[in-house]
Amino acid sequence: MTDAVATQLQDLPLLVTAESCIGRTYIVTGANTGLGYEAAKHLVALGAARVILAVRNLTAGKTALANIVKETGKEENAEVWALDLSSYDSVKAFASKAIAKLDRIDAVIENAAVATDHDKAEGRSLCLTVNVFGTFLLGVLLFSKLRESARAFGITPHLTIVTSGTAFDIQAKWNELRDDPLVKMDKEDIGRAIYPLSKLLEVLFVRQLASLVPVSRSGVVINLVNPGLCKTELSRNASPEFRQQLAKLHASYGRTAEVGSRTLLHGAVGGKESHGCYLSSCEIAEYKVPSWVTDEAGKKTQELVWSAIAEELELISPGCMEFVEEE
Repeated sequence: MTDAVATQLQDLPLLVTAESCIGRTYIVTGANTGLGYEAAKHLVALGAARVILAVRNLTAGKTALANIVKETGKEENAEVWALDLSSYDSVKAFASKAIAKLDRIDAVIENAAVATDHDKAEGRSLCLTVNVFGTFLLGVLLFSKLRESARAFGITPHLTIVTSGTAFDIQAKWNELRDDPLVKMDKEDIGRAIYPLSKLLEVLFVRQLASLVPVSRSGVVINLVNPGLCKTELSRNASPEFRQQLAKLHASYGRTAEVGSRTLLHGAVGGKESHGCYLSSCEIAEYKVPSWVTDEAGKKTQELVWSAIAEELELISPGCMEFVEEE
């Protein structure tokens, strides 16, 4: 814990530059508040050609955009698009619009998430629908555009999934579920564990996806970012008791949303060496991934999770997983 707190209090580098943003197009989900807002603001300020603020609430998104324009003095390179990750139809519509309207995509920063142990959407826990299925549906639907951008512009686009270090704090609970996690997570009352479990599913899916679609074949980097404990509104739908506990941690060593956003931007420029990797505090942090995730048993579970999620994504949007097999 001492080491974790010390890392939390580091002043992290801003690894995107005006030079690296010139002519580039970025999509940031959950960009109306917190980490997504701050990441989008940095990209706008640094002169990216286009920054898409993907938000569930258009009114909140327009307010966020107005604030970004006011703070950066730039209004020609950012726009607000509707995206509700709890609705598969909304995800499909957003992806179709991006493919049709954007000439290129340099990075998709999938930051939007919820931390709630109640409510449902699309027949599942809201937390799983948003953090896992909606998030990965968007990623796989946009993958063809990322790959096309790589080939057309000679660039290395990034698909960055924002995860959480809490994914590695639930080994005991995971051991109860790992032989059939999606079914058991639907049937059992998991409570607060649903959020870190959703983040563990993200880690496992991304690691398997990256192994199946190497940069040498696709031209696209896929990575995971842990932004650390940040002072954001992520827990706004959680119980009052949990919010109170979290507020104490925030007061002790929480990062500001601006500092946390630098980790997201690191993911978006992490380079080929970050493919399939877990990033934390603006560095490749594979050493933080526990052995129970990376050992032989962990790899078998990773393949199981991949297959289950990929199968469901294919049911949601037939043909969306075909890119994995394409040359």
